[in-house]
Order: sequence, then C-alpha cells, then structure tokens
Amino acid sequence: MSDIDFDFSPPDFDDFETDSSYASRSSIFADDDDEQNEDLLTQLRDEYQSLQNRIQESRLQISQNQAEVERMEAEYNQASIQLRRVQDEFDTRPRQDIRVAYDTFIKISSRRMAIQSQMQKLQENIAQLERYASLIQQVLENFDERLLAGSTTAKNTNASVTTLSASGEMIIRIVQAQEDERQVLAKNLHDGPAQSLSNFILQAEVCQRLFDRNPDRAAAELDNLKSAASDSFQKVRDFIFDLRPMMLEDLGLIPTLRRYAENYSQKHNIKVEFTPTGEERRLARHTEVMMFRSIQQLLTVTREYLGATEIKIQVDISAERVRGIVNANGKGFDVDTDLNPEYGHSNVQVLNTLKDRIELIGGELDIFSDLKNGGSRFDVILPIFEETLVE
Repeated sequence: MSDIDFDFSPPDFDDFETDSSYASRSSIFADDDDEQNEDLLTQLRDEYQSLQNRIQESRLQISQNQAEVERMEAEYNQASIQLRRVQDEFDTRPRQDIRVAYDTFIKISSRRMAIQSQMQKLQENIAQLERYASLIQQVLENFDERLLAGSTTAKNTNASVTTLSASGEMIIRIVQAQEDERQVLAKNLHDGPAQSLSNFILQAEVCQRLFDRNPDRAAAELDNLKSAASDSFQKVRDFIFDLRPMMLEDLGLIPTLRRYAENYSQKHNIKVEFTPTGEERRLARHTEVMMFRSIQQLLTVTREYLGATEIKIQVDISAERVRGIVNANGKGFDVDTDLNPEYGHSNVQVLNTLKDRIELIGGELDIFSDLKNGGSRFDVILPIFEETLVE
C-alpha cells in the first residue's frame, strides 16, 4: 500500500489579506456614502435655516412698514377731505387752489398704491419662502427616515433628495420669474391706465360742476378730457401690444419684431435697426414669445438704464436654434459686479431674471459690456423643437 502524503503546510495568509482588503474597501465606500449623505443633510439644514431667517426678516420689514402705511392712510384721508371741501366751494375757490388740491390727492393716492403694492409683494415673498421651506422640511424628514434603514437605503435616499432639491429650486425659479412679471405688469398698469382713469374721474367731476355754472369753461375742460382720453387710449394700445402683440400669434416672430423695432424707434426717438437672417418661418409658440420678450426687455434695459441712442437687432433662425443679438451704444457696466444678486446694480438686475427664464427652456443668455469705452452686446440663443412648431 503506497504512502499518501498529506499536505499539512500552513495556509497562505496572503489570500486572507486580499479578502480583508476587499471588505475594507467596501467599508470605505459605505463610509463615503455616509459622508455624502451627511454633507447633503448639512446643506439642506443650512438652506432651511437661511429660509427661516429670510422669512423672519421679511416679517420684520412688514412690521416696520406698517407705521408708514398707517401714516399714508392718514394723509390720504386728509387729502380726500380737503378735496371734498374744494369741490363744495368750487365757485369761490381760486383755480390754483383747486389744482393744488387735485394734484395733492393724485400724488398721495399714487404713493399709497405703491406702498400697498410693496406690502403685498413682501407678503407674497413670505408665502413663497414658506412653501420652499416646507418642501425642504419634507425632504429632510424623508431623508432621515430612509437613512435609518441602512447604507443601501441611504444611497437611494441621496439620489431622491438630490432630485427633489433640484425640482424645488426649479419651482422657485419659475415662481420667481412669474412674480417678477406680475410686478412689472402691476407697475405699468399703475403708472399708465390706472393713473389715467384716476385723472379722468377728477376731470369728469370738474366738468360736471361747471356745466350749470360756467358752460364755456366746461366745454374747454371737456376738450382737455377728450385729448387726455385719446392719449390714454393710445397708451393702452401700446401697453396691450407690449403685453401680448396679436401679430405674434398671427404672423410670427420676424414680422412682429420688425414692427416693434419701427414703433420703438419712433416712440422713443432713437435709432433701432432690425436685421433678420436665416430662414424666416414659424417657431414653437413658447420660443417665439420668449425671443420677443427677451429682445423687448433688452431694449428697455439699453435705453432706460444704459442710455443707448443706437440699437441694432439681429435675429437668425437655423434648423436647431434661433439666435437674437442686441448691440447698443450707451454706457457700459461691469457684468460680474453689477449683476451680482447681493450687491449688484438694481438697474440691470432684471437681466438675472431674464437669464433664469431663458435657461428654464434650455436657452442661453451671454452678456458683454465695455465699462471703459461704453457699449453692450447681448446674445440670446433658444433651442428649436420641431415637434412643437406652429402650423
């Protein structure tokens, strides 16, 4: 019977070390996930606390402005009483006193409406911040619950929280863009049609009191009222065109911009050149609206805030994108500094809102400005989605 050699040599511990290294690496990966989760939790908690601080500051601002609101209400009531006295003594009061009373009432009414609008804006901002804070709080609670289930659950939670946080940020940007549009609309309505209607009411009251006492003067006031009504009607038409030109729905982007550039040049007595290139065709409705709104906003910024007297607009439509370029003279500005949301110049901060709106639909806004020599250039690029083209 042959001898059988049994191998009693000690095991190779290098193999055991390899297995141990694998387990160690797995532990490190789990630790990395935990660290990422903790970092994300810290960022969310910091953001939540920042929102709470901003809500508290806004509430404090409302409380501080309440005294100004009450003072303005008192001035408004006093001006109303004085106006009624003047109306009751219309025949004996000097014309200058009548005009002063009406002008004072209109001025105080405008300031009162402006303060009320500011207070409403603060309250809307608080509601918006509270909705965002509530969303983050729900994410934090959901995150903590899943984190307790283990590393696998925590990893899934990390992806879930990231998605929710990005969605929340997107919602806030959309809401903020809408609120900014509403604020501009409210201001334009207040300064335009609302102010004109207020003047109409006062002038109509003057005419009513003059009919029996001084027909000739009443006729003159009616002529003034008719002239003011005609001017206001034209302003309302311009306002409606700026708000939503029907040409954009019927004819498309290029004809509307061509007409708008001509009217803008005549209205403000500045040189505006419009040059279309590429294929002139209909685009997706939201693309046409966004490009029109972008150029409209850029014209306002260059004229009102940068003092431009010559503006050149170029719009190029290709197969995959539409590009709008606005070149303007006037003073330049520091793009990085003046557009900073925290300490930038308020006159050009609207460009940040415009940039956000353009990026929400996958577009780009590039801004170039020469602070030393003057002049600015704005480049808007929007993607074209063929399946949503207007027929």
